[in-house]
Amino acid sequence: MKEVLVLGGGGFIGRNIVEYLVNRKDCHVTAADIREASNWSMIAADSKKSLYFKPVLDDFAEKSAFEKLDRQFDEVYMLAAIVGVNRTLRDPAEVIRVNTQLTMNVLDWVAKKPVKRILFSSSSENYAATTDLFDADVPTSESIPLCVGDVTHPRWTYAITKMHGELAFIHSAKALNYKPTIVRYQNIIGPEMGFGHAIPHIVERFSKENGSPFKIYGHDQTRAFCYIDDAVRGTVGAMESDNARGQIYHIGNREEITMEQLTTYIGGLMDYSGKYEPADTYPGSVGRRCPNIDKAVNDFGYSPKNDWKEAVRLTTEWYQEFFTSGRIPESGGFEPPEKILASMTK
Repeated sequence: MKEVLVLGGGGFIGRNIVEYLVNRKDCHVTAADIREASNWSMIAADSKKSLYFKPVLDDFAEKSAFEKLDRQFDEVYMLAAIVGVNRTLRDPAEVIRVNTQLTMNVLDWVAKKPVKRILFSSSSENYAATTDLFDADVPTSESIPLCVGDVTHPRWTYAITKMHGELAFIHSAKALNYKPTIVRYQNIIGPEMGFGHAIPHIVERFSKENGSPFKIYGHDQTRAFCYIDDAVRGTVGAMESDNARGQIYHIGNREEITMEQLTTYIGGLMDYSGKYEPADTYPGSVGRRCPNIDKAVNDFGYSPKNDWKEAVRLTTEWYQEFFTSGRIPESGGFEPPEKILASMTK
């Protein structure tokens, strides 16, 4: 039975990959993160599932944490990172420090404890400036040049760490004798995805704001939303496919919609009957984003099963229940773009 490490197994995508692999019962899964995921205790409490699962809690931005990984791993999903637009705008130095250190710590550890395969989770943020500044094709393919805009803008700190990670894992593979695969996630959504993202922010606002008009931030910008179950299947498919060795793939959905379509659809789900008005969005936000996923479809049969409306509905229902119950997010809750912009100019 192969040994699998999901580093970042407490995060949104990570914990869902952990549960998916444990449910298959064909590998032993170690989930490692700085904090426990909401599903870890449920997996551990199940006498059958717990046989395939081991949790490890520590800060893997510190090299000492890797001493807790006492197994010889066949596959490593390297998903650990600081994410979220607000985090990059509020604390760009920490984003640079943690994300870069995580990459280098993994490579230093692999040099001592070899593995067979490493999948690194990257992001569509890597070419956001390419589409905005150079009118690159949308939907975009994996071959699109990566580009950074104004380096003085904190938004780019996250993209820089993901570009660094791609280069680091691809070009260390031969020296450390493992097979690398890169996946660039494209707006993955689902229940409990965190609170620093567009859909949780929109649901939070509909739950708390009274009256109209309702502001649609970045109303004419586009995104293509992919449901978490599809992203998990795509990620595992990329890891386990022989065709994917040394390759880069988009994991996402082809359906491109505007933020106006997204907002008014959520408003309908939440019985909002007022008016809407367009408004400027967060500084540095890319104007258009939609992936070409043909390469993943052709190489390992990736096939998203949930359309954007179903994905958004399932996500909205979870967050609507959260906010109407009176709970408050620990971090990442909605802050108006105007407020964030003002804080950046102080």
